Amino acid sequence: MKKLIQHKNLYAFMSALASAMLFALCVPFAKLIENNIPSVMMGALLYLGAGFGLLVTAIFKHFNSGLSLTKKEIPYSICMVILDIGAIIFLMFGISKTTGANASLLGNFELAATMMFAFLIFKESISKKLFFAIILITLASIILVFEGNGSFIFNIGSIFVLLSCICWGLENNFTRLLSIKDTRQITIIKGVFSGLGGLIIALIMGEVFPSIKWMLLTMLLGFFSYGISVCFYIYAQRYLGASKTGAIYSLAPYFGVVFSLIILNEKPLLRFYTALIIMIIATLLVIRDTKNS
Repeated sequence: MKKLIQHKNLYAFMSALASAMLFALCVPFAKLIENNIPSVMMGALLYLGAGFGLLVTAIFKHFNSGLSLTKKEIPYSICMVILDIGAIIFLMFGISKTTGANASLLGNFELAATMMFAFLIFKESISKKLFFAIILITLASIILVFEGNGSFIFNIGSIFVLLSCICWGLENNFTRLLSIKDTRQITIIKGVFSGLGGLIIALIMGEVFPSIKWMLLTMLLGFFSYGISVCFYIYAQRYLGASKTGAIYSLAPYFGVVFSLIILNEKPLLRFYTALIIMIIATLLVIRDTKNS
């Protein structure tokens, strides 16, 4: 029995890591195509790609009927969808107004937000190491919010990215309450309904559909960076909980930074590297705490 639990925890760890790598692809590739598709429309299509892409897989592999969502989970599902819509809109606006590396590194604040909500609202225990890591991540995020050398001018793009992290941090905890259910079913609900909600908002704002080429490319990116990624994430949450899964998932921003620096050929300022060092220390604290628990 102990070996079985160890194997499941290992699979959960690998799932969380795969989720982080796939999600990290989103920022640099979204940055590449941002001039060809409006921000809110892009976010909506990313989610629709995740939802409809996984819906197609249901043709080949049916849902686990014993793990299907029930009426009891409807309130959690609604909260999950609303927060996802807000998060993706904030993130797309943020990406359009800051660098890919900056947006990727700020993604670490999602970990801090997840742990804070898990502790304050959902009563998960938080160790001293995790609490100190939250403080460090918050400090590094504040550094990234200001732009210019020695100035106190807010980088509006960073503010939007932080707002998306707050939405996803709360959403992660609602998703944790659903994680014992069928992961594909949850992801399809997240993708389809969050995507449709975002699409309605985009059309109300006067945004127009891009060409078929850019629609398909965006939806394909969403299928991998959101759809497959979220499936892995929810599976990991089932065995590790919201805080521990978030700890492993905290590597996503670093993958995103590497991808952004390579793909976008960005050259960050000194404050970025200062924040990077602080973020790495915080992440090591989180990972060490996770290994010891």
